Amino acid sequence: MPSKKEEQVSEKTKEQPKKRTNTVIPETTFSKAGKRSKKTISQKEEALKKEQRKSEPKNIESKATPKTRPIHERKSKKYKDSYTLIDHTKEYALEEAIELLPKTSKTKFDSSVEIHISLNIDRRHADHNIRDSLTLPYGNGKKIRVAIYSDDPELKKIGADLVGGDDFLQLLDRGELNFDVLITTPSLMPKLAKYAKLLGPRGLMPNPKSGTVTTDINKTYNDSRNGKIEYRVDSNGIIHCSVGKVSFEPVQILKNIEALIDSVKSNKPSSLKSTFIKSVYLTTTMGPSIKLNLANL
Repeated sequence: MPSKKEEQVSEKTKEQPKKRTNTVIPETTFSKAGKRSKKTISQKEEALKKEQRKSEPKNIESKATPKTRPIHERKSKKYKDSYTLIDHTKEYALEEAIELLPKTSKTKFDSSVEIHISLNIDRRHADHNIRDSLTLPYGNGKKIRVAIYSDDPELKKIGADLVGGDDFLQLLDRGELNFDVLITTPSLMPKLAKYAKLLGPRGLMPNPKSGTVTTDINKTYNDSRNGKIEYRVDSNGIIHCSVGKVSFEPVQILKNIEALIDSVKSNKPSSLKSTFIKSVYLTTTMGPSIKLNLANL
């Protein structure tokens, strides 16, 4: 028979709740590298979760795409009025387009007449980088500031805006570029070489192709004053050029455009067998463009 003390001890043990023992879960062992590394396993788990999310059906409400207005509808009221005067499904004859230019020009100043010629060229070929200069029969209506870099004191009498030798180089050192065309002789070109980064990006560096490096400075100066322009293709194979003002007579604009088109056609690369000119557009400053019929050019 158990004694009273033994019975009391057994009752206390029954009354006391059992203590919970926290079972320690052993951590997953990872290797330093390879398929069992922590990084590789986490990447696999993320990839698996991503695939599961893709397989889940998505309830996405169809959102109405916002309507974008055409460019001409986002322009000013004057531009919209000018835009309605042009039939954009039609290719205009050159004479007809020139007569339409004054009607589409709504500026308070004398707008320039611009022509944009898109060429079918590949600028990766050297002979496809079209660049030339010509003298427009009636000029482009712009006042050209001509500078002459020369040591000849007699050239100061011809009336150029800026003529000088070493004093002209001092102006370049200060970054003063108060001219649109710079003319010089071949013997002085080495002295201008160090200013190539200053003049080149602005299109002011004298170049034999444009005729601004010459021994006959008087003739080049007169040509520049009388409307000599230089054109070249941009990165998209397009020539942008000003061929006059809206105040010009239609015949004057016509002759200028014909002279430019003839010059561009004469520079067609010999390696190009297909169509040279893709499209031609005529426009005024801040005005809508008019597409020309290539058959009449």
